[in-house]
Amino acid sequence: MRRLWGRLSSVNVQKAVWGLEELGLPYERVEAGGAHGRVRDPDYLALNPNGLVPVLEEDGFVLWESNAILRHLAETHGRGGLWPQEPQARAHVNQWLDWQATAFTPAMRDAFWQTVRVPEAERDPAVIARSVAETEACAAILDAHLAGRAFAVGDHFTAADIALGCPAHRWLHLAVPRQPRPALEAWYARIAARPAAATVLLTPIT
Repeated sequence: MRRLWGRLSSVNVQKAVWGLEELGLPYERVEAGGAHGRVRDPDYLALNPNGLVPVLEEDGFVLWESNAILRHLAETHGRGGLWPQEPQARAHVNQWLDWQATAFTPAMRDAFWQTVRVPEAERDPAVIARSVAETEACAAILDAHLAGRAFAVGDHFTAADIALGCPAHRWLHLAVPRQPRPALEAWYARIAARPAAATVLLTPIT
């Protein structure tokens, strides 16, 4: 029995769901977080003391942190595909998973929160502008890396494309001014066309 806890509008839950869908693994998703609540309930905190989503349960095995879940799924079920066999390629997948978690998504957080969840009259333009500038710097790095590449690592779709693709989806659909990033946008269109991506990338940004 495989269960994933978390609301699909969460960018972190999206990574786990996309991984499960790409691998064709059966799972049950339980709504949690945001308006669904549950994350402060004692039974949920017993699974994840941080009170965050997602959480993966597999026959008594419990794992939290979205990139840890994505790594686990890819390494266990996606060897040679989502998780490359070649050690240096795997190292680069890990590099981009870490960069997404420590740079790309954190840079975007305030721009997302202010433009999506804060009423317009209460928004802070300076906070938005700072977050947009920080995210633009990350987008420039990713765009330069993707120039001449079909995917983030090597010649095939990997877990790195999932980890980067979910925040890229959010960034490209925020109501903020953005610089054109041809390589990033072409890569995003390519990965968004994958059947497994529809489950997460058609979800409204909320």
